[in-house]
Amino acid sequence: MRRVLNKSLLPRWLSTVPVNVPNERLVKVKIDERELSVPETSTIMQACSLAGVDIPRFCYHERLAVAGNCRMCLVQVNGGAKLVASCAAPIGPEMRIETQSTAVKKAREGVMEFLLANHPLDCPICDQGGECDLQDQAMAFGADRSRFQINKQAKRAVEDKDFGPLVKTSMNRCIHCTRCVRFANEVAGVPQLGTTGRGNDMQIGTYIGRMIDSPLSGNVIDLCPVGALTSRPYAFIARPWELRHTDSVDVMDAVGANIKVDSRGMEVMRILPRLNEQINEEWLGDKGRFSCDALRQQRLLQPLHRIGNTVVPITWEAALQMVADRLTETAVNGISTVVGRFADVESIFVMEKLLQSIGAKNALIDDTEDTLFPSDLLRELRFGVSISDVERADAILLVGCNPKTEAAVLNARLRKTWLRNDVQIAVVGDKSDLTFDYQHLGTDLNAIRKFVPTLESAQRPLVLVGQDVLLKHPNRNATMHTLQQLKLRREGWNGFCMLPLTASVTGALMLGCRPGAIPSTSKFVYLLNADDFSPSQLPSGAFVVYQGHHGDVGAQHADLILPGAAYTEKTALYVNMEGRVQETRAAVPPPGEARNDWSIIRALAEFCQIRLPYDDQYALRQKIQEEHPALTLGKTTPGTIPTCEISGATPNAVPYENSIKDYYLTDCISRNSPTMAQCSLAFTPPVTEHLMNL
Repeated sequence: MRRVLNKSLLPRWLSTVPVNVPNERLVKVKIDERELSVPETSTIMQACSLAGVDIPRFCYHERLAVAGNCRMCLVQVNGGAKLVASCAAPIGPEMRIETQSTAVKKAREGVMEFLLANHPLDCPICDQGGECDLQDQAMAFGADRSRFQINKQAKRAVEDKDFGPLVKTSMNRCIHCTRCVRFANEVAGVPQLGTTGRGNDMQIGTYIGRMIDSPLSGNVIDLCPVGALTSRPYAFIARPWELRHTDSVDVMDAVGANIKVDSRGMEVMRILPRLNEQINEEWLGDKGRFSCDALRQQRLLQPLHRIGNTVVPITWEAALQMVADRLTETAVNGISTVVGRFADVESIFVMEKLLQSIGAKNALIDDTEDTLFPSDLLRELRFGVSISDVERADAILLVGCNPKTEAAVLNARLRKTWLRNDVQIAVVGDKSDLTFDYQHLGTDLNAIRKFVPTLESAQRPLVLVGQDVLLKHPNRNATMHTLQQLKLRREGWNGFCMLPLTASVTGALMLGCRPGAIPSTSKFVYLLNADDFSPSQLPSGAFVVYQGHHGDVGAQHADLILPGAAYTEKTALYVNMEGRVQETRAAVPPPGEARNDWSIIRALAEFCQIRLPYDDQYALRQKIQEEHPALTLGKTTPGTIPTCEISGATPNAVPYENSIKDYYLTDCISRNSPTMAQCSLAFTPPVTEHLMNL
């Protein structure tokens, strides 16, 4: 059993603005001569926030336990001579708080003076420059000169630590706020970071020289208020005032974390998380944060035609005419279309309309197998509750999934639920390090029945089922039949949740795409961002068209390649695991002759003499909303469990296995990322042969 935190020792996680609890008692306080009423459970800092008073801080963070060790947030209470730390001190009735008194200002200047005494003068070469809390607060609260006269020998120097290929350290700049330590222990669930020594000799480190092995490790960069922890791939690349910021959505998993894409000119320089309390709070997985360097690697820049063992560039007109000729001369039962992990709602919709116009079957979903599920059930396979409601569950069963690698931000929510609530968690499938304690019931379908009494007695039961369990596993039909028998519904609660592996699966299912392998009788195969299939599935002699943005598996086996736009280069709709429709926005233009995916298919329809009634994206989205109201931008539609009979569901004892073996190499973007390749070498045993040749 892994070492975990003692939950009884953890204080309640705080929020800058207190949560409004019904019938919560209010107390009257006076802040800088202004009277107001605040919840009695507030701290002084929270009360000041309600009053619109900004309290400087370094160690305090809304989502971490209170440390109270930087002393920058000192305030004066009831005129007392001893100042108190506002982040840790509870509010009291009739309390008089002064945040701008002479004593408070002098204390803040003293704290800044001590912090800067040993801080190196690295601002011109520090990657935190322009975004540094220490810089900002030194300007606001610091003195114009220092009283300390320290020679070079006496100034503190700390050896830099090796935290891995993602986090660059410069420990001379560390101010001992311990935000990184608390994040690793409380949120990420990897108690590898800690402190050694005391006072001036205190150091942050990993005790025995280990790297930070967590899919959320990059968040310590955002938490660090100084330049002690910075992004190693982004080191000395750009300054924040040189960047253009674009709000977008992460598509590296099905969570749909809100992100900010920072670009300079034609290149994406970095990706940062954006606050969204309902989805990702303010965290982001390492794959979504650091794999953006692949957007400059192995890109498809122009249409390519394979002749023998070589590919030659051709014009868009020639490429589309070739596809149209092949498509129209192929019998409809010989046409197969596969939708991959980065396909957006618009491109899938237009592809479905093209297939309907020629009488072909609906598109297939990449890396799945045929099921006996009716279409009504397939359209509802997603979360039955919102992502934030996961924290309300009191009994959780994980079936054939590993949220730590499949949805790292969701795993942080599950850990928070385990820390806060009296929740029972059980796992059916592979044993994994999920950063929280759980009961392992077994590996096959029979093990699910062991947890049925717990689920039935719970007020808010939650069952998380892996995508491959329902869409690929040999026992998929019997598993769904068993899950339908579980009593997971309560008033205002539906505890059945499928955990999708990709950003496109939920939208594809809602649009009518079906699971299934490529039929062996196919003569024409269209791969729409599909790279996860096995090349052996491609029928011999079939004409294969690949539309995507990287030269990966699909492009290697295609007869014709059509370059598309990546998610940072197009404005497109994606549906996350809870049925929430969100929009990526173009931060940079597509490289070379690459085009937006839906416009390529729309142009192909013209070459097939098929007229689709939309010429721009606005008209296309209007049509999508008319036919599929649940796919309206900003709308959230949780899934349900249709009460339909699944015939032919014969159970067997085939064990459930985790879908992702290497978190850092799961798709065409991450597989082309030098940073993700380094992470795979550092964190994922065994080392694969193809990575050894990099």
